[in-house]
Amino acid sequence: MRTRKLILIVCLVVLPLAIVCNFPPNAKGADEQAVRDADAAWSKAAGAKDVDKTVSFYADDAVVMPPNAERATTKEAIRKVWKDLLTDAQVSWKASKVEVAKSGDIGFISGTYEVTMNDIVTGKPVKDRGKYLEVWEKHADGSWKCAADIWNSDIPAAPASSASEKK
Repeated sequence: MRTRKLILIVCLVVLPLAIVCNFPPNAKGADEQAVRDADAAWSKAAGAKDVDKTVSFYADDAVVMPPNAERATTKEAIRKVWKDLLTDAQVSWKASKVEVAKSGDIGFISGTYEVTMNDIVTGKPVKDRGKYLEVWEKHADGSWKCAADIWNSDIPAAPASSASEKK
C-alpha cells in the first residue's frame, strides 16, 4: 500500500514537471512585441520619407495592394508605390491589434493610418485617414517581414458624376 502511494505521489509531481520541461516557453508575447516594434519602426521610416528603409520591411515575395491601383508583387513595383506616395505625401500609421499564431511563424497587424498630400487640382493640403491590414512572417534569422499589405480610406469616394462635373 505504501509503495502504491509513493508511486502515485511521484507520478503526480514528476509527470507534470516532465510535460512542462518538454515544451518550449511560449514566446508569443515576445513575437507580438517584435512585430509591433517592427511596424512602428516602419511607420517612422515612411514618416521620414526614407523609401529604401520603408521598402526593406517587406519580404522578398511580398504583395502590396494600395487603394485605386494595381497590386505590386516585385521589390521594384513596391519601391515605385512608396516612392510615388512619399514624394508628395506625409504618411503615418499605428497598430491597434497585433496577433501572432501559436506556431510563432506568422502574424498580422491591423490599425489606422493618416496621409496628408497636396490636391492635384487646387494644390491645397488634403488629409486622408483609413485602415490597414498587414500579414507578417518570421524568417529563419528571427526577423519579421511584411508578406502582404493592404490599406484603404475611411473617406467615401466622390461619386463619378460629381468628379466629371468638376472638369
